[in-house]
Amino acid sequence: MSAVSTVLAPPVSAEPCPDIEVIFARGTHEPPGVGPTGQAFIDALRPQVGSRSLAVYPVNYPATDQWATGVDGVRDAGARVLSMVETCPETDLVLGGYSQGAAVAGFVTSAAVPSGVDPATVPKPLQPEVADHVAAVVLFGLPNVRAMNFLGEPPVEIGPLYASKTSTLCATEDPVCSDGLNFAIHNPSSYHGDLTTQGAAFAAAQLDGESHWTPN
Repeated sequence: MSAVSTVLAPPVSAEPCPDIEVIFARGTHEPPGVGPTGQAFIDALRPQVGSRSLAVYPVNYPATDQWATGVDGVRDAGARVLSMVETCPETDLVLGGYSQGAAVAGFVTSAAVPSGVDPATVPKPLQPEVADHVAAVVLFGLPNVRAMNFLGEPPVEIGPLYASKTSTLCATEDPVCSDGLNFAIHNPSSYHGDLTTQGAAFAAAQLDGESHWTPN
């Protein structure tokens, strides 16, 4: 009887596609996961999406001070976007990141491989139609040109298909993302509260105005 029951038992169904998925890249030296800024952003966003389901994908990359390995994050985040577009085409995606993670997420939107970078060493830019599935891009402490030059990395250029749905938030006097010189400001605690709340409000507004993609 037990054998028959086992045979007739229905298969375990796969998790349903969420209405929204946040793909977030943590900052340098933060432990695996979305990091404290990512968690604060997600916690602020959840109450604003009503009854819609919200899933989270932490970008998998080293997040060390060896910034060249950030390409691993660009590759992983881009692969996740493509996977979601293929398997859950009606899910609205939110890309985000803090500090090095903001650079990672920003590069995912790039329309072209940065000048001076060997295309064979980095992921190909996402196809233009993928942008239709990304409702918002929220970047905290995005390293500016000065910071990226210091690190020996190309500047982050948000692709034109993502520019209007991208919010970059920088704490006052944070030297990584502004002309400020107060290096103590560049830490997650400077972004929790007002800035993560602002980022969540922006993402929520984009999600509310985003029409779900439907196949032709």
